[in-house]
Amino acid sequence: MSAIVKRRIPPNVTEKLIKEGMHPVLARLYASRGVSARSEIDEALGTLLPPDGLLGIGDAATRLADAIDRREPIMIVADYDCDGATACAVGLRALRAFGADVSYLVPNRQKFGYGLTPEIVAVAAQRKPAVIVTVDNGIASVDGVAAARTLGIDVVITDHHLPGPTLPVANAIVNPNQPGCGFASKSIAGVGVMFYVMLALRAELRKRGAFAGREEPQLADLLDLVALGTVADVVKLDRNNRVLVGQGIKRMRAGRMQPGIRALFAVAGRDPRRVASFDLGFVLGPRVNAAGRLDDMSLGIECLATDDEAKALECARVLDDFNRERRSIEAEMQAQAEMLLDTVDPGDKFALSLFDSRWHAGVVGIVAGRLKERHHRAVIAFARASDVEGEIRGSGRSIPGLHLRDALDLVSKREPGLILRFGGHAAAAGLTIRESEFERFAQAFEKVVGETVSAADLSRTIETDGSLEPPYMSLDTARIIDERIWGQGFPQPLFCDDFEVVNQRIVGEKHLKLKLRREGRMIEAMRFNFAEPSPAVLRAAYRLSVNTWNGVDSVQLVIEHAEAPESRAAPPGTGQMRAKSQSAKE
Repeated sequence: MSAIVKRRIPPNVTEKLIKEGMHPVLARLYASRGVSARSEIDEALGTLLPPDGLLGIGDAATRLADAIDRREPIMIVADYDCDGATACAVGLRALRAFGADVSYLVPNRQKFGYGLTPEIVAVAAQRKPAVIVTVDNGIASVDGVAAARTLGIDVVITDHHLPGPTLPVANAIVNPNQPGCGFASKSIAGVGVMFYVMLALRAELRKRGAFAGREEPQLADLLDLVALGTVADVVKLDRNNRVLVGQGIKRMRAGRMQPGIRALFAVAGRDPRRVASFDLGFVLGPRVNAAGRLDDMSLGIECLATDDEAKALECARVLDDFNRERRSIEAEMQAQAEMLLDTVDPGDKFALSLFDSRWHAGVVGIVAGRLKERHHRAVIAFARASDVEGEIRGSGRSIPGLHLRDALDLVSKREPGLILRFGGHAAAAGLTIRESEFERFAQAFEKVVGETVSAADLSRTIETDGSLEPPYMSLDTARIIDERIWGQGFPQPLFCDDFEVVNQRIVGEKHLKLKLRREGRMIEAMRFNFAEPSPAVLRAAYRLSVNTWNGVDSVQLVIEHAEAPESRAAPPGTGQMRAKSQSAKE
């Protein structure tokens, strides 16, 4: 079941924001998201939190500056998702600009798993680095850091994941979530942490006179990469993250971006001058992620790190092909998962654990996310590990009210030896178990989740911004909303109103296109991936969007959820389904 609820909108705060010159619709939206003054949405670079608030950042900058001074080889060990790829690209570009001898290594997820493992240290050691810098990983790599130190390799960890009970003995750890760190933006992505480390390193090199007689590298030019990784990693967009993303998007709109970012826009057929947060999370991000899911994230890193426009475009085209393949695999796996669920009534379960020997390990996380959205349960989907016989690796997605990593930690404590490895966040986590232990794990996980969440938590709540007055249901309002930064923890505006359905038809075989009427005004709407006929009168939770067709912009509603309003009679002659199937571009 789903319930539509309205966010609390403090009227006094809304009025204050309007008096400060904010558009009335934006004033409402920001007030409901905790903004109490116009100054709080200032996205100027000068409003960023200072780097020295990050514990360990001074030690990291000193060790890296020493390596540059001594011409010691530095190796970045990256993660295999978009956050890790952008963090690696930020490090490569900045360190090269600083004159460092720098290379990178990214583990193949099928062969080496996650993080700085002893096995990946052995591979890295063949290139004889003096310093390893982890990006978007390392906080849980106790054994890997120990292996590196045994080989005489120093380690600087930059990460944002939650630490375990024991921290690695590294030369420096920069992670806002480590004990004792007072940095206010606990939700900063891995790419944001690396960007901050590069800021501190530049300051340290400046003190040493490294830029005497030459221009300092402009690290702000890397904010397009920071924005992409931050949005793609679905971290909470607190104020600091909104500044990072806003600055990156501002540069993209102005045409100031890395060749790889420009190439990704090109292969996706999107205009960077009109980029919004949505494009980073649902257009560019999946294309970069596809490399790590199906092949080797090195391709994604090369795309983002190269200055060669032709090479960037070539890489982007291959990434686009990978993304198409990923979508095909995902669709097949999701169909298989739904068939598995036919034998299980989700209503009787607090969580869903699924395993199929045919599944691809690179896309189980996406399948878990899709099933979580459909059934509003915590879901963990498993696939066989390609490198270790008898092991399966799972990727999980959670619902509000359940901290997934903490739940796995509790399972691990109650059932010693059941979970071989695990890590992650509140909303997403990964783990490895033995295939023979799948049923035991599913039962233990179900028990822990059942003790943690209530039956009410299993009902999906659709939080909206209430009704949108008809005069504001316009192209101008849609553009104003599109220009702002929205995302995880600062949700994209979603309105709710009742409409008469004047016309409806299927387009692109699986999308519902509607013509709606409200208070005498007609408006077009789309409900994507939904092909069932709509009732003649509906209550819709919708986004206001700009639809571009043949170079002409128009306002369009994108319906996220719809239901029949209570106590409303259907006007006669409305809502007739036209059986004509047309192009999804119509």
